[in-house]
Amino acid sequence: MSEPATDTPPPPSRLETLADTIGTVCGERLHRVASIASELTFEVSPSQVVEVCRALRDDPRLSFQTLADLSGIDYLTYGMDEWDTHSATNSGFGRGVAGPGEVETPVAPMERRFAVVYHLLSVNLNQRVRLRAYCDAGEPPLIDSVVEVWSGANWFEREAFDLYGILFRGHPDLRRILTDYGFIGHPFRKDFPLIGHVEVRYDPEKQRVVYEPVSIEPRTLVPRVIRDDHRYEPALNGRAAGAPGKPNGR
Repeated sequence: MSEPATDTPPPPSRLETLADTIGTVCGERLHRVASIASELTFEVSPSQVVEVCRALRDDPRLSFQTLADLSGIDYLTYGMDEWDTHSATNSGFGRGVAGPGEVETPVAPMERRFAVVYHLLSVNLNQRVRLRAYCDAGEPPLIDSVVEVWSGANWFEREAFDLYGILFRGHPDLRRILTDYGFIGHPFRKDFPLIGHVEVRYDPEKQRVVYEPVSIEPRTLVPRVIRDDHRYEPALNGRAAGAPGKPNGR
């Protein structure tokens, strides 16, 4: 005998319960955004980053005591497609970049180009959340430091400064951490050339490392295109057309 159907909705998932709790604690200071892989992501105003992070850390229902990671993002070319085609042809893919002697169209400046992403972890409650905050418009991009909330943010913010040029207001020691002392520019920016501007080598005559203009020839990388040619003919790989089994009799 089957049980009678009921209109009782299923209980909320653990993720949705966490989202409701965060909404209760932070209110309108956070805006939930779409995410993938069952991960929870919120967007926060740059002026409220420190305040929201402190609330997420101190509220016992959340207890995000650990900043697992902090990274920068450059949205300069976000949503732009550099390919003319989406499928392979006899001549491969068509790429929508400037050829030899041509000039690429400059990318227009964006109001919200740079952002900082915070990955928070609660060890005792076994839960995670991701925050995203866009930096203040202008150059250089600027946002408040969260070192006073999580001391481990120190090196994370130095890395984001080094690679993206993001300045963290209130950071106690904002210096480069990965590139050389005399490095110019920020290599993870989308407008920074992949080959860089300079290269280094050891000069045996001067007995020191010297900097020189980069000598690498820029080139456009294209994906590998696989085509059906004579190597795939049944007569050559040991299979009859449509016959089961592995090629080459293995």
